[in-house]
Amino acid sequence: MPELLSEHRDGVLTLTLNRPEKANAFSMEMVAALRDAFREAARDASVRCVVVTGTGHVFGAGHDAEEMLRYMGTTSYRAHLLETYNPLILQIRRLEKPVIAAINGPCAGASLGIALACDMRIAAQTARFVVGFSRLGLVPDSGVSILLPRLIGLGRAMEFTLTNAPISADQALEWGLVNRVVPPEALQEETAQLAARLAAGPIGAYALIKRAFNKTVLPDLEEALDYEAHLQEIASKSEEHRRGVEEFLRKRK
Repeated sequence: MPELLSEHRDGVLTLTLNRPEKANAFSMEMVAALRDAFREAARDASVRCVVVTGTGHVFGAGHDAEEMLRYMGTTSYRAHLLETYNPLILQIRRLEKPVIAAINGPCAGASLGIALACDMRIAAQTARFVVGFSRLGLVPDSGVSILLPRLIGLGRAMEFTLTNAPISADQALEWGLVNRVVPPEALQEETAQLAARLAAGPIGAYALIKRAFNKTVLPDLEEALDYEAHLQEIASKSEEHRRGVEEFLRKRK
């Protein structure tokens, strides 16, 4: 079964993270598939809006901790980020078409970074947001270190990064982390209506607006992503990280 489902209808490309047995956690294969999909969306003029969502009742649990444990000690985390999440975040921000995250449930770690990089976020009432990295002895990556504080403020971002306490959908709406909160059964329809409206709009103007916001609000995004990778390389070599991953997997089992 493919780890990323793709459906293109009436100008809207819907990308669905599809590893339900792993809470839609990213594998290297899924990240590569998502990068390919955004690359194709940029080239295909018939794609006028992109939606990212997850299979089942979970948006995404970040990167697969079991895969992380297998590569620990043999793979540079900096090199990994430079080849995977950093370019993916930049692809989403630089895609000159609207991108909507339809957050159908819990969203953590790198999956949170993907959601934050999208232009708009619609969340089901069952969604909750967990930063997650410090639990594994790591620092926020995938753009979380810059996108989260710019959306909810530095103090709140620090608290929820250090404690890993979940942010509810209603709290996320109040703080501006998401644009809308809807009942779970209404998420697909609400997202489809917004995506259709955007797909029918002035895509050329949307592209210029997105460029403007990237320039004024996120001019240092690429630099921040690179620094995240530098810090993650340091954190990845710590005993805290090894213990964190092992404890996480033990509790999950």
